[in-house]
Amino acid sequence: MEFLFLGFFTGLSLILALGAQNIFVIEQGLKKQYVFIVCLICSISDLILIFLGIFLFEYFNDFFTKQIELLFNILLFIFLIYFIFTKIRSNYSKINFEIKSETYKLKNIFLKTLGFTYLNPHVYSDTVFFLGNLSKNFELADKYSFGVGASISSFIFFFTLGYLSKFTSNYLKSPRIWKIINNIIILFMGGIALFVVREIIYYY
Repeated sequence: MEFLFLGFFTGLSLILALGAQNIFVIEQGLKKQYVFIVCLICSISDLILIFLGIFLFEYFNDFFTKQIELLFNILLFIFLIYFIFTKIRSNYSKINFEIKSETYKLKNIFLKTLGFTYLNPHVYSDTVFFLGNLSKNFELADKYSFGVGASISSFIFFFTLGYLSKFTSNYLKSPRIWKIINNIIILFMGGIALFVVREIIYYY
């Protein structure tokens, strides 16, 4: 249960970053166009990538020497610092929720959702690299719990984001709300960065 919650809150912190994919989900919610399909595609895609990352690191775990593990922890720490920096910077940027007026057919929405998901490099860095690397030393059962927790956070987030944007658009378009969310993410990711530093120090 501990790893389920760790996966849930870690996944939620990563996915709450306001990027192109999330803006697209908000846009479809505000336009009330294929909200369920868009949220489902994003959620299932995250689930696939999360477990791909976890078990890629599981498969190669036997080949990880201490030196390689140290390198990955250093890279993970650098990524965390960069992630936190971008979140702090985003607090001072103008968030644009301008919605286009055109209407798309289901096929176009499907392809566009896949594009926002799989052509976004941050999706891979967050799911495959970040979550996979963070869980590489977990026991197999704990990896499953961690992955399930992270996947649940994706389903809850996307469907909440899509349908809240549909029914409470004015609330979701508030930059103040996203700044509060950003600050919560910064605190949580700062705690993970300290954990990684402890792992690096422990190596020595």
